[in-house]
Amino acid sequence: MKIVMATNNQNKLKEAREIFDSLGIVIISQKEAGIAIEPEENGKTFAENALIKAHAVYDLLKCPVIADDSGLCVDALDGRPNVYSARYAPEGQQCEKLLQELENIPENQRTAQFVTVIAFLDENGKEILCEGVCQGAIGFEKKGTNGFGYDPVFLYQGKSFAELSADEKNAISHRGIALRKLYEILKERSLNHAE
Repeated sequence: MKIVMATNNQNKLKEAREIFDSLGIVIISQKEAGIAIEPEENGKTFAENALIKAHAVYDLLKCPVIADDSGLCVDALDGRPNVYSARYAPEGQQCEKLLQELENIPENQRTAQFVTVIAFLDENGKEILCEGVCQGAIGFEKKGTNGFGYDPVFLYQGKSFAELSADEKNAISHRGIALRKLYEILKERSLNHAE
């Protein structure tokens, strides 16, 4: 099975491929599918934004499409940056801005969640939504060189996401959880079709 991922983000693409590869599902980028679009993500929720991206690509290709919208929700900031995570600060400065905003917040009040909603549209445009949540906390400094975005400051069981290997991160990350939920649904559907 081949699925087009509605993203220009190479890191997201890599994570999705690492998870689906072992399952015999090929993920190709929208660029590889011959389209270059950046739909406006003006939804109020992760689900709305994921569906906006998925439908934009599906409308052009009419084939199975996967899209995700993810973000960081920090409890001490009333859930911010939330759906605005990518636009929270200029590219590459998100961690610095976050650490600055949490400067005087003690360790026990730095809880946060990474949230992903994966939208899948099948060849007929039928929608499936899967959510993944990873509970953690925001550290006091950047740690690690793997990962991207907020990974260097997001702590899971004492380690930052950027200190984990790809396999370790995929096993517990919000995106990994949502992608595996989707995989189980797709596996179930293909078994039903085979009967």
